[in-house]
Amino acid sequence: METNSCLINVKGLCTYFYTDDGIVKAVDGVNLKIRRGETLGVVGESGCGKSVTALSIMRLIPAPPGRITRGEILYGENKEKSVDLIRLDSRGSKMRNIRGGEIAMIFQEPMISLNPVYTIGDQIIESIMVHQKVTKKEAKEHAIKMLDRVG
Repeated sequence: METNSCLINVKGLCTYFYTDDGIVKAVDGVNLKIRRGETLGVVGESGCGKSVTALSIMRLIPAPPGRITRGEILYGENKEKSVDLIRLDSRGSKMRNIRGGEIAMIFQEPMISLNPVYTIGDQIIESIMVHQKVTKKEAKEHAIKMLDRVG
């Protein structure tokens, strides 16, 4: 397997919010690729669509009022095995297994982010144990490896 194989390929992503005041085009034609081993930093002004892009990839857009209207979110290391996340039921078991088990997001909002009362390690270990059938020791080893990878 190539070390630079594409894990996530977002093509023409559009996420709109339908309000009483009209349509808010929060994300309108986003394209991005994340390859194995890469880290992607998304920067921009407040309200430019960074969080909506990430929430769209995770299939966590609140509907209504939000809706992914166009685009593809291809997830997988090769074309034969990739899946378009937009075509999956956002509440279905396949998407739930991907979300949290393979793709995760740490939110900016303090009430839904990491809890300062618990160590980051314990919170990552808990998440690993929820999504993988491993012992606490194995989850801890995996958490340490993941933290080492990001520095």
